[in-house]
Amino acid sequence: MAESTDNIKVPLKLRFKTWWKGYDLDDVKARLKDLQGEEPSEKNNAKSSASAGGEPKEKITSLPWDKIRMEMTQLIWGDGYCGPGGKEHIEKMCKLLTMNSEMSAVVIGAGLGGPARVLAEEFGVWITGYELSKDLAEQGMQMSTDAGLASKAIIQHIDPEQKNPFDRQFDRAFSKEALYCFPNKEKILKDTFDTLKDSALFLITDYTLSDLSALENPDVQKWLKQEATQPYPVTARNMKNHLEEVGFTIRVNEDISSEYVDLIEHSWSKAAIVAQHLSEKGEEGTTAIKSLMEEAEHWALRAKILKEGHIHVWRFLANKPNKEIR
Repeated sequence: MAESTDNIKVPLKLRFKTWWKGYDLDDVKARLKDLQGEEPSEKNNAKSSASAGGEPKEKITSLPWDKIRMEMTQLIWGDGYCGPGGKEHIEKMCKLLTMNSEMSAVVIGAGLGGPARVLAEEFGVWITGYELSKDLAEQGMQMSTDAGLASKAIIQHIDPEQKNPFDRQFDRAFSKEALYCFPNKEKILKDTFDTLKDSALFLITDYTLSDLSALENPDVQKWLKQEATQPYPVTARNMKNHLEEVGFTIRVNEDISSEYVDLIEHSWSKAAIVAQHLSEKGEEGTTAIKSLMEEAEHWALRAKILKEGHIHVWRFLANKPNKEIR
């Protein structure tokens, strides 16, 4: 019997390329053994046969926002970010909101507060950010405090079922890939509409379904099960209808999936360097690399279903009209 491939060491750079491109790591190990003049292992052959015959489905679990995941995501996306789009991207995108230092803004899905702090620092806006995850909200508020922005970029937890979640009126609203996790779209959009002043603007980027049949796709199902907060995505047309039903008029309605995939791939291109650095930290680094690997697989899957068109990232710019012209 040929020696197992379990002891074959795959360089970190190749491991990340493997995860990102969707190859099977055992297949890669077998190919490495071939290059060393050894036969593929019986274990790998058995795995291939089992896959062809219908191996039991893998158990898919959500990825919690624990301390180590927060650390790993920021190594990839930047301080204060849980996903694509750093400081320059937020600045460029939010120019659509035409903000100034006399304004206040509500940020829905504030995460660790990176975008909120950019708006506060670069545009001078007074920010109140709301986040579904208590863990992200607590850490995000701590980061605002550490940055000297405790009163300028507030981050707090939001209960989507609360009758009146917002306690004041705002000039602008911004939601970055967050609404898909709110179970009741009409409620959060109506709550946002009501908290905005007349003539206010609401900028949204969000994951949307190509159509309802996308929910039957195994990769889409896996992605949804991995989310830390239960997602409830809808189609872009459905989101547009909800916005208009609560009273908004739509100024921008566009698919930005291609741009978003570029942001993902650009950020993850440095993952191998990050992993190499972590590997020098002993046992602590090994745990971190495992978390980083899970995050890499999660985002590789998300990029895959975006490229295949099962889901999209959509951008809306909505306006709350003046009362006299509604």
